[in-house]
Amino acid sequence: MYRPESRPKKRLGQHFLVDPNTARVVARGVVEDDVVLEVGPGRGALTSVLAERAGLVHAVELDPDVLPDLRKALGPHKNVLIHEGDALTFDYDALEPQPNKLVANLPYNVASPLVLRLLEEAKSLTELRFMVQLEVARRMAAERRTKDYGTYAVLAQLLAEVRVAHKVSPLVFEPPPRVWSAVVAMERRGSPVDYDRVKELVLAAFKSRRKRLVNNLPKPVREDAQDALRSLGYGPDARAEELRPIDFLALARKLSGRPA
Repeated sequence: MYRPESRPKKRLGQHFLVDPNTARVVARGVVEDDVVLEVGPGRGALTSVLAERAGLVHAVELDPDVLPDLRKALGPHKNVLIHEGDALTFDYDALEPQPNKLVANLPYNVASPLVLRLLEEAKSLTELRFMVQLEVARRMAAERRTKDYGTYAVLAQLLAEVRVAHKVSPLVFEPPPRVWSAVVAMERRGSPVDYDRVKELVLAAFKSRRKRLVNNLPKPVREDAQDALRSLGYGPDARAEELRPIDFLALARKLSGRPA
């Protein structure tokens, strides 16, 4: 029986997937026409499943110590291109052919910033399906007026339809994390033309959750913001967590003088 040479590194947030059934759940929906991006392939448990289903897999890995295990797991598969690099700084536009799907067991310590970066910048990705910690998944898919709803949920949901598709036990990983994980499924929406302006507004609006939304905004726009909130059906005391993602888009456009 083959014993892996690499050991999980805590500093890299590595929890290697060891259960083939879970790998198939994560890879659900991948077909031979797909060019898949996988970040953090590790020892290749998910990569080998993707290689069986997709036309091509781009696997981006930071840790050189796992590459012997990864290559051994891939065996005869010739449709996987391994790229060594840091997922947070990697040039995804340089990939050829461009991937249309992300499918991954994301390293815990980069999952949140990486997913948002891919939504904002990797426009070729029409679908994202990945594993993260359950609490992170809930923050991504949170509904307004809940404790998990915040800046991240608003921005992610402006850019994609987001849902928690499947809960995942700690026992399918090595080492087992102390928390449950989840598979998150995202389908890209068309990015708002004025996304950067909306993002700036959302970051300001959630700066202090206890304050009224308008009090988190710069003084010159507070009066206009009250009028804009009123036109959207909210009172002057509304807090950021009450607004839907599309309300932030409408609010940003009203404050910039554009039609909502």
